[in-house]
Amino acid sequence: MDDLIAQLDSREQEQQPATTQSSQLDHAPKQTAKSRFIARQARKAVALAQAQAPDDPIARERLQNEIKQEEETITSICKDLGFQIFEIPPDGHCLFSAVADQLSLHGVIPSCEANYTTLRRIAVDYMQSHPNDFIPFLPTQDVGNVTSSSDTGLMTPDQFKQYCTSMRDTAEWGGEPEIMALSNAYHIPIHVVQGGKPPIIVHQPPDNDDKKTLYISYHRRQFGLGEHYNSLRPHTTSTQQ
Repeated sequence: MDDLIAQLDSREQEQQPATTQSSQLDHAPKQTAKSRFIARQARKAVALAQAQAPDDPIARERLQNEIKQEEETITSICKDLGFQIFEIPPDGHCLFSAVADQLSLHGVIPSCEANYTTLRRIAVDYMQSHPNDFIPFLPTQDVGNVTSSSDTGLMTPDQFKQYCTSMRDTAEWGGEPEIMALSNAYHIPIHVVQGGKPPIIVHQPPDNDDKKTLYISYHRRQFGLGEHYNSLRPHTTSTQQ
């Protein structure tokens, strides 16, 4: 499987690094992860705006083509890896539910703990215990009633606190910071298969000595303009919920 990942990565070498190693907290990865976070927030804003816009047949057709292309790309990668997609409900908790399914599948946690509530708490507990590892990934923004008072482009401590509270207690979408937190908290790599470039984003904890790896898929277009995560299970495992 490692050879296959290397082959997939080699296709993208001329365009950008094949993987993003979340354990490498130097300048370049921080900027990459931070820029993806900003882009994700921008896409959410666009999604909300377009959801309320008048129907546009041309835009609708373009979106359907993008959905189809993304699905075909992810399905192809999953087939090469020997996986199939296990559908996770699109309820705002999908990242945490997808990782919970993987952790249970690999016997890392018991099934009674394999839920988004537990995973949100674990992720936030880790982030709050390692704020300096996450604040550089999070651009300053108005969070709840806490507004920015800094021109550094980073969250203030109060903003970070509010961000964590929202991530733990609401259906706020999780993303790369939360994947990195879960990977480090459980000491297990998380590979994210996607339809864009690079095809696989690797989150590697610094102290992992286990051969287990979690696989999830990231879909920018599966539900129109909303982003979504699914769990990837071996073909020999039933994908029926």
